[in-house]
Amino acid sequence: MPIRPYPLSFSYLVMLMLLMLAPLSSGCRATPAEAPFKPAPLAKGQPVRGWTILSDSLPDGLRVIERAPAYDINHLQISHHVIHDLRHVRDPRRLELAQRMTEAAHEAGIQEVVLWDRTLYGLGYYPERFRTGPNRTIDLDNPEFWAWFKDDYRQMLDKAPNIQGLILTFIETGARVERQHSEKMLTNQEKLAAAVNAVADVVIGERGLNLYARTFSYDDAEYENIVGAIELYERPEIRLMMKESPHDFFLTHPSNRFAGAIPRPTIVEFDTAGEFNGQGMIANTWPGYILDRWRDFLQRDHIVGYVARTDRYGDTRIIDRPSEINLLALKRYFEDRSVDADRIYREFIVEHYGEAAYPHVRAAFENAFDIVTATMYTLGTNVADHSRMDFDPYRSSYARHVSGKWIDPPIARVGHGVDREFHYWKDVIDHIAPPWAKRGGAHLSEIPDVVEAGWLTEVERMNEQYLRHIITQKEHGVDLAERSLDHIRQARPHLSDEDYESLYHHFNHTLLTARLYRGAAAAYWGFRTWCRGGEHQTEFVTQTTRQGLLRMKQVAQEIRDYPIKPPTGQWEWISDAQTADRYWRWIVEEGWPERTRGFETGMGGKTFPLEVE
Repeated sequence: MPIRPYPLSFSYLVMLMLLMLAPLSSGCRATPAEAPFKPAPLAKGQPVRGWTILSDSLPDGLRVIERAPAYDINHLQISHHVIHDLRHVRDPRRLELAQRMTEAAHEAGIQEVVLWDRTLYGLGYYPERFRTGPNRTIDLDNPEFWAWFKDDYRQMLDKAPNIQGLILTFIETGARVERQHSEKMLTNQEKLAAAVNAVADVVIGERGLNLYARTFSYDDAEYENIVGAIELYERPEIRLMMKESPHDFFLTHPSNRFAGAIPRPTIVEFDTAGEFNGQGMIANTWPGYILDRWRDFLQRDHIVGYVARTDRYGDTRIIDRPSEINLLALKRYFEDRSVDADRIYREFIVEHYGEAAYPHVRAAFENAFDIVTATMYTLGTNVADHSRMDFDPYRSSYARHVSGKWIDPPIARVGHGVDREFHYWKDVIDHIAPPWAKRGGAHLSEIPDVVEAGWLTEVERMNEQYLRHIITQKEHGVDLAERSLDHIRQARPHLSDEDYESLYHHFNHTLLTARLYRGAAAAYWGFRTWCRGGEHQTEFVTQTTRQGLLRMKQVAQEIRDYPIKPPTGQWEWISDAQTADRYWRWIVEEGWPERTRGFETGMGGKTFPLEVE
């Protein structure tokens, strides 16, 4: 017998007809009306997926923002060359850049845009009437100062009405608040917390915006100040932003042990753009390293997301370049904890260069971590000044930036054909550091335990054994860079002309950088060994120094003549050729300087007897 439908009411029939007609008029299935996008501070419980733009290049910034939706970015930080201190909103050019980027971000669907700030600013910023403490410091006990301070923030925030919050660095600022005068606040922690609490009163309490307190430290003592200050924060809404590493972004540093250990929502700041590691101008493709860091942090409590740097000034954005793979690694592992480096390599390379090119391009990309750690690092410690080649007179490489500060026991495990362990201080730094860098200076105050232990001697200890280790490591970096360039050549039939040219020059820049470091390292550390005279002027030392000088000079000229230069940021690639020229003059022509930073070098006036054809 036929199936009879239940009788339908007239109103139900009308509703049914409307639902049937809706797809015809809208061209899609009927769904509840979506709420229009509205910028707003990220709410408690919302994961943070963020990027940071440091450069004031508007075209590059807009391109980064254009790509953000593909990475589900909901948080954008505008910093450094745009707004590094909130006071920069009073600069019309900076404010215009910030506004353009903010508008573009919101149009792209990024929910939260925040500006950077670092308080306190330089002492000269604050009215004279508040600088009544010893040595004209600010009297933090004066309530009128804090009233002025908060009103200043109101005025600055009024100039940027479309933002959703601030990133507040309260360590390493212009007029460090812990150095200002107070008879009521007896500890550094109290002073630091007072500054953050005052900003929070305006940003959170009055404006309803988000405030992320960004930590930064040179040593464990500063971390004690930071942790103690955070315990004194008055508003539970204050969030934290902590770097992936305890100090600066070095590949040999351990993960930051404080990130996730403090019971406040914390985002991890990743340097996917390689501030000290090539700034994306050379091969900086290491998803495995990113995943190892990220896996560690996501196992900790209180981690609610990440923010990744997308450039290091100028036109060094990593979007549309090989280093973009690092951003993909962060995104994909946040979504799926089963993702590994194999999947990241495949997804990125196949999408950008095609399936046929994948095996060759991947082989080139995979060498990047070891190329950089064999080239810009020496026996486990970074010897580049924000990616610039500078063995001497840049002193931070020999104290402030040494990974051994954060590792207990301070042991460097070096591969790269050297394949042995070194004590960071007694072995590595005591040998490779110039004597003047071990005799004094502010940088040594950051490693009091090292100085007290007597791990550094004030005399020259560079010798043939350590020269051999250094040359072995630099040769390893050159060998890997040559292999990577060869892999790109093998990929040539499977790449578009544009992609091949781009990858070829990128990896040739990498190779020339590795070759320059090899030559300069042999020249510099060889000359220091040779200058010790007597038993140290062996055949190996003499020939290594000679060959290093000649190689250094040749590669410096190749870099100057290279027709296609990489992007320019804080590091300008050609500047390394200029450093090589300086070393040549000092070692071959003029003699090494008598003094560096007020200390005797021990090589003053000495030259190497090089016969130049």
